[in-house]
Amino acid sequence: MAEHAAGPRAIWKGAISFGLVHVPVSLHSATQEQEVDFDWLDKRSMDPVGYKRINKRTGKEIAKHDIVKGVKLEGDEYVVLSDDEIKAAYPKRTQTIQIETFVKAADVSFVYIEKPYYLAPDAKAQRVYALLREALEKAGVIGIARFVLHNKEHLAALIPAGPALMLGTLRWAEEIRSPEALDLPKPGAAGLKPAELKMAQQLIAQMTDAWKPEQFKDDFSSAIRELVAAKAKAGKKQTVQPFEEAPDTGSANVVDLTELLRQSLGGKSGKTKSAAKKAPAAKSPRGRKAA
Repeated sequence: MAEHAAGPRAIWKGAISFGLVHVPVSLHSATQEQEVDFDWLDKRSMDPVGYKRINKRTGKEIAKHDIVKGVKLEGDEYVVLSDDEIKAAYPKRTQTIQIETFVKAADVSFVYIEKPYYLAPDAKAQRVYALLREALEKAGVIGIARFVLHNKEHLAALIPAGPALMLGTLRWAEEIRSPEALDLPKPGAAGLKPAELKMAQQLIAQMTDAWKPEQFKDDFSSAIRELVAAKAKAGKKQTVQPFEEAPDTGSANVVDLTELLRQSLGGKSGKTKSAAKKAPAAKSPRGRKAA
């Protein structure tokens, strides 16, 4: 990615935790937006256009301090929550990607995948990072973990991807809608003829090729950029005040515990309990200590 040349900014810093082993890492975005971002401008002054806070019943603008947050119930009833109540309900901020289990990658449907990130190892964690990456690769599994980012708990998949470990946020099961409400033809009940199925398979086989993502481009965004460049070259441009960039996030210090791999395997032995007392135990987003 282009941002690598200037050094990617860490979104989050902490550690991958499984058993008694911690792998200090930093989290970096694995994607960059390519679509054209259209801003709203006042054509008379070229000032950025924002959103007014309008009372939908009266049509009048209201002050920010008169706005409260409400959660809709049945009918027209709401439960109003204060900022302090909402803040208290947030998951506690931790610096741990807590792996709860390992599963076969093929068992996780693509509909659960939300957003990918790269994980980069701390300077002292290169070997244990490589160890985890290669162990996952050889086992053919991915790790299912929880972590807190921006005061929100996420389910995530820890995935080996070439030289990198990637963390893909996953949607919660209750966020996936069931297709049962849709009028879909049931398998084997559509009255398909064997000849039709055979020809469809032949056509699919003819169009099947290796996955080459670089072959697919965002033609719309490219066309808009060409149009913008042509108008700019012709002098058809105006000056607008730039927007501020988002601030960087904080970091945390985490201890590398590579030697605890063996103790994690014998988690029920007295030796493991003794080692666990010496090493700082990581807490999961739910407040439980790592096993």
